[in-house]
Amino acid sequence: MLNFASDYTEGCHPKVLEALVRSNMEQLTGYGTDAYTESAKEKIRDFIGCPEAEIFFLTGGTQTNQTVIDTTLRMYEGVVSAQSGHVNCHEAGAIEYTGHKVMTLPSHEGKMDAGELDSMVQGFYADSDHDHMVFPGMVYISHPTEYGTLYTKSELKAISEVCKKWNLPLFLDGARLGYGLTSKTTDVTVKDIAGLTDVFYIGGTKVGALCGEAIVYPGGNAPRQMVTLIKQHGALLAKGRLNGVQFDALFTDGLYTEIAGNAIERAEELKKVFTDRGYRFFIDSPTNQQFIIMPKKTLSVLDAAGVIYSTWEPYDKDNMVVRFCTSWATTKEQIEALAKILV
Repeated sequence: MLNFASDYTEGCHPKVLEALVRSNMEQLTGYGTDAYTESAKEKIRDFIGCPEAEIFFLTGGTQTNQTVIDTTLRMYEGVVSAQSGHVNCHEAGAIEYTGHKVMTLPSHEGKMDAGELDSMVQGFYADSDHDHMVFPGMVYISHPTEYGTLYTKSELKAISEVCKKWNLPLFLDGARLGYGLTSKTTDVTVKDIAGLTDVFYIGGTKVGALCGEAIVYPGGNAPRQMVTLIKQHGALLAKGRLNGVQFDALFTDGLYTEIAGNAIERAEELKKVFTDRGYRFFIDSPTNQQFIIMPKKTLSVLDAAGVIYSTWEPYDKDNMVVRFCTSWATTKEQIEALAKILV
């Protein structure tokens, strides 16, 4: 079986597992007050260049998105997202469940346009009846996007400036952040992200950890009593060490960046395999998610060979858009094996 369905099919990187085993019998304090969690926070502060940053560890992406958004917004506010944004499409209404509307803008290969954001907010306040409407209260973007695309530094800066103009906190979903930072075409660094957003998170679940996401408030600007608010959302682990130990390992000796880079290297090999065989790409993705226009008859061949992929959307009556993901754990041998199967 060859599984390219997602970037979290394996457990965790061996060094992360070793750290968990090595610390397993240590008696540590709970709720993220242990020494490993504190060490992980310091390493992340150094990584992003923000010594004053406040950092909190949660367990999964949807949990993180819901908690950050709900604790940022007032009761009458919603969050602005691209139509294709994860909070709008693939989180089972988790944001709306907290009483906040997801307010959508057109998606441009997964990205939000700063001009359209500005026009939306301007139009809202120009409406004399806006007191009777859901207020835009913050902005959500992801990097990489749902289509594996990346914001350029100028695009990110433009969105940040619109957010500052209208006093809207900017939240960047970094579930796959490692793959964005190590892309060969990006001009955005983690320090750029820390300087242009109000809150973002560093994904572990999809980049080498068993589970875990690190929420970062770069300016030490977390909501008051954030630990209490996290617990109210059912997101505070008693054994906070689980996330702390993993992130401490991921941010030791550049491991996070190193293993994220593996996904990009393998994705480049994967792209060549498809290109050499004449397949068309639905979108030009510079990260680990690759979207291919594939004949339905070829999908039957892949299915019979035990190749697992993600069906994304219909392209026409004879073809589907499918996603192939590489990850920190993908090997050259897996790419070569797929190449032998493809027709």
